[in-house]
Amino acid sequence: MRIVSLCPSLTELVFDLGRGDELVGRTKFCIHPADRVGAVEKVGGTKNPKIDRIIDLAPDIVLLNEEENRREDAEALETAGVRCHVSFPHTALETAEMVRSIATAIDARNEGERIARDIESRHERVKLAAAGRTPVRFAYFIWRDPWMTVNADTFVSALLADAGGRNVFAARAERYPAVTPEEIGAAEADVVLLSTEPFPFKPSHADELARLSGVARERMQIVDGEMLSWHGSRTPAGIDYAERVISGRR
Repeated sequence: MRIVSLCPSLTELVFDLGRGDELVGRTKFCIHPADRVGAVEKVGGTKNPKIDRIIDLAPDIVLLNEEENRREDAEALETAGVRCHVSFPHTALETAEMVRSIATAIDARNEGERIARDIESRHERVKLAAAGRTPVRFAYFIWRDPWMTVNADTFVSALLADAGGRNVFAARAERYPAVTPEEIGAAEADVVLLSTEPFPFKPSHADELARLSGVARERMQIVDGEMLSWHGSRTPAGIDYAERVISGRR
């Protein structure tokens, strides 16, 4: 089978499903597994893939994510007769089903079931551990200038909520709303999480936001964005990581 992946977390999943040798194309943002992905041809970015080159590679399937990739690119591939698998999990349990679906599509059912069950068992464990405990109020930031956070309808928010977190911007209408430093201060989060991706937050940015918002610097924390936002074979470890982030603030 010939596979093209246009989403970094799905590229990693293909390798973890044991089908990495069948991957013939990936985006320039697909960086894991670092020791193997370099051998796979780059076919552009997530938002600007080289459609003609992908078609020339004659893949049996192209893996896309509804948020990472553009609808018009999927439609162009399908018009050319290329089979596309489009996914968009919002929660850990939806990710387990996505893993099963992709594993079935690339003939890796056994390994897919192993990963999916691992996700489900860890999800159940952290939910039970968090039950009855006082929620930890959090804000999670993905961008600076403007300061952008996440609402409840996001994978990141769901993962942290499963672990006992409560998103202070959960009710915002936009999935990735921009908020002011004043709103951040007024939200009274127990912890303000600054992700390493897509914006590469560093301690200096935490210093800046603490100064602008009035939130105590010790309530600011840099967190691993890959662990909390990559859905797929990284999700089992991401569930445990989310639990450590939340429990560390109790």
